[in-house]
Amino acid sequence: MPPLTTPKSGDALFASVERVNAELFTLTYGAIVRQLLTDLEEVEEVNKQLDQMGYNIGARLVDEFLAKSNVSRCVNFKETADTIAKLGFKMFLGVTATVTNWDAEGTTCSFVLEDNPLVDFVELPDTCQGLQYCNVLSGVIRGALEMLKNKYFTKWSWDP
Repeated sequence: MPPLTTPKSGDALFASVERVNAELFTLTYGAIVRQLLTDLEEVEEVNKQLDQMGYNIGARLVDEFLAKSNVSRCVNFKETADTIAKLGFKMFLGVTATVTNWDAEGTTCSFVLEDNPLVDFVELPDTCQGLQYCNVLSGVIRGALEMLKNKYFTKWSWDP
């Protein structure tokens, strides 16, 4: 049996991951959104594409997170959400999130970012009404949770 290891803190995880310059990341993401707006022309299609891109990213990030974080299995969705908020966001974005707005069943919640690095330098024109600019983050969470569900939690269900 392998020795038990303690989970790393969010700061330790952030320090252990290779990073790119925050401004470069923010500007590159903005350029991607701009190109999607040009190519797809409809804001709703851009929202769908950002969510799908995030889903694909999240499906791959979960393995890296599990390999580097040393966290044990979460016993329920609330613990999983808290781990994502405090460790996952810190590891990959350098920020932590707050988990709020739980429903009575404990199956729905909101992640709130006080400092969202994706929105630095962003000004949306009036023609982008309805654009969910950070929809990639929703997709990342959805993709990561789907992979966790497939690997560890066969009895969990959620509606994306």
